[in-house]
Amino acid sequence: MSAPLNPQAKQVLDMMAASGQPTMDQMSPAEARSAFGLGLKMLQSKPDPVAEVRDLAVPGPAGQIPTRYYRPHGTTADAVLPLCLFFHGGGFVIGDLDAYDSLCRRFTNLSGCAVLSVDYRLAPEAPFPAAVDDCWAVTQWAATQADALKIDADRIAVAGDSAGGNLAAVTCLLARDAGGPKIAYQVLIYPVSDMQGETESAVRNADGYFLTADLMRYFLGHYLSDAMHAADWRASPLRAPKLKGLPPASVLVCGYDPLHDDGVRYAEALKRAGVPVSLTELPDQIHGLFSLDGAIPAAGEALAALSKELKAALQ
Repeated sequence: MSAPLNPQAKQVLDMMAASGQPTMDQMSPAEARSAFGLGLKMLQSKPDPVAEVRDLAVPGPAGQIPTRYYRPHGTTADAVLPLCLFFHGGGFVIGDLDAYDSLCRRFTNLSGCAVLSVDYRLAPEAPFPAAVDDCWAVTQWAATQADALKIDADRIAVAGDSAGGNLAAVTCLLARDAGGPKIAYQVLIYPVSDMQGETESAVRNADGYFLTADLMRYFLGHYLSDAMHAADWRASPLRAPKLKGLPPASVLVCGYDPLHDDGVRYAEALKRAGVPVSLTELPDQIHGLFSLDGAIPAAGEALAALSKELKAALQ
């Protein structure tokens, strides 16, 4: 690698290795979800205070979709704000509103946006395209709730990390093809962009950096009930017939991440399609660092920088 591994990231990896606990790909999905939630509690920063946080149930294709709505600290109840829908990571198998509560609190305060975190259905109980369908349903619903949510329907963005970055990218494609709702910006944090083939970074970082090749196979094996689904652009947005006309994007990638090349390739493809893109490379960092900010201070700095880009785009 061009940069040595971040010392704090190395400490986290060493701690994981020394724990003696089985890795998530050796667990059942239920066990992995529990282990992920407990692990994050030890590695995340203390939750920030916000002006408002409340849970909402949104109608979806298979029933109510749990969501959590945040408004930035210091915001008045009647202030009309931009909205950013946030889709959490976790390989489409793990992750929930509570695991991402701390991150969403920081994100709403740093960006000045209201944030709506989406608890989409998880695989294997609900395989592809259930997560896509839920994120799309919440996006459509949110655009109709400007008065109730005190948001500006012309300033809606989407964001997500890892699997959530994939879902944010796919939601933008769906919105473009449907003629709305209009999405003004997308923030893609170490996103999955192509589930077919193997990139150089996936080989280089296959083991030892939290997200391993075995864990990726575990996640995708649960999410894709048919191997043919990997070619579907709703699973692999890089394979969409065209990327022209999508909203401007901030894309962040990490050097010690199997998904590094996924993010870079998608950013380059967006640029070729005429989409304005800001690409941030963290050459010394690992996948998932935004969820490890209590142990990796650089995560907070990176989130602040992305939030600044989002805030400027939605002014």
